Amino acid sequence: MEIENLKFDENGLIPAIIQDAETRTVLMLGYMNREALTLTLTNGKVCFFSRSRQKLWTKGEESGHFLYLKDIQADCDGDTLLVKAKPLGPTCHTGTDTCWGEKNEEADFLFFLQKFLQKRKNDSPEESYTARLISKGINKIAQKVGEEAVELVIEAKDDNEDLFLNEAADLMYHYLVLLIAKGYGLEDVIRVLKERHK
Repeated sequence: MEIENLKFDENGLIPAIIQDAETRTVLMLGYMNREALTLTLTNGKVCFFSRSRQKLWTKGEESGHFLYLKDIQADCDGDTLLVKAKPLGPTCHTGTDTCWGEKNEEADFLFFLQKFLQKRKNDSPEESYTARLISKGINKIAQKVGEEAVELVIEAKDDNEDLFLNEAADLMYHYLVLLIAKGYGLEDVIRVLKERHK
């Protein structure tokens, strides 16, 4: 993104939509001038220009609830920014997760985890269980999925919530690894489910 190609308004400002980089929840809307944008890119903490105070303002400088920059994209017209950030605590000054009072929930966490595991497959097998498992091949991964599925079925017959949910998480993890090893992702499975739902 080239700052000089952006379209700042007559007051030298550009709206910046803040989105949680992991959950994709929209957190707030702020405004940046060139200096705020440059500081954000340089320091890694989202900085705005406060229209009410007429000065630069780094989100969290008083509350400690910083927004740590992950990515910035300009829209097709170059007059609005999408800022993807990791929030440290609630974003709104009222204490809520978002300025609209919505919960910042991890509805898309499985997609975040999938991306994380896709990166992990290239790590050293000595340092990453995921990389080690993928290096052993499809048969080993499929075997692990089968083992975890059996363990989940066994726990489903009992009433231990903690054990059941942990086995469900183990199965989901190994299922994601299997999809990745086969060159697929959750989006491919969702596409099939959508077709079936028609």
